[in-house]
Amino acid sequence: MTIVYGIPNCDTVKKARAWLAGNGVDYEFSDFKKTPPDAALIESWLRDIPLATLLNKRGTTWRKLSTAEQAEANSPEGAVRLMTAHPSIIKRPVLCHNGRCYAGFQTTEYEQVFR
Repeated sequence: MTIVYGIPNCDTVKKARAWLAGNGVDYEFSDFKKTPPDAALIESWLRDIPLATLLNKRGTTWRKLSTAEQAEANSPEGAVRLMTAHPSIIKRPVLCHNGRCYAGFQTTEYEQVFR
């Protein structure tokens, strides 16, 4: 089973979903806004995705956090708590396919995953 996690109005999520549809890949979509990921799910993603990749420090949500909140991300446990509380700081989309997870969308990576 293939699952895509993200926010439907995110441009990168839209590109990933369009690529999947255009390549005939059946997938389930999980909307962070309707079903925020819990700590266990985020920790499962971190088995495949480095924390520095999964935690998006370039977005507006990150910039709006206080210095103290941002400092929480200095430990893996704190980063998971922060991503649970603010799912918008998770790099999108998160794609899980055949027991492996990936963050972000790159055509070349998706081509390798689905060949």
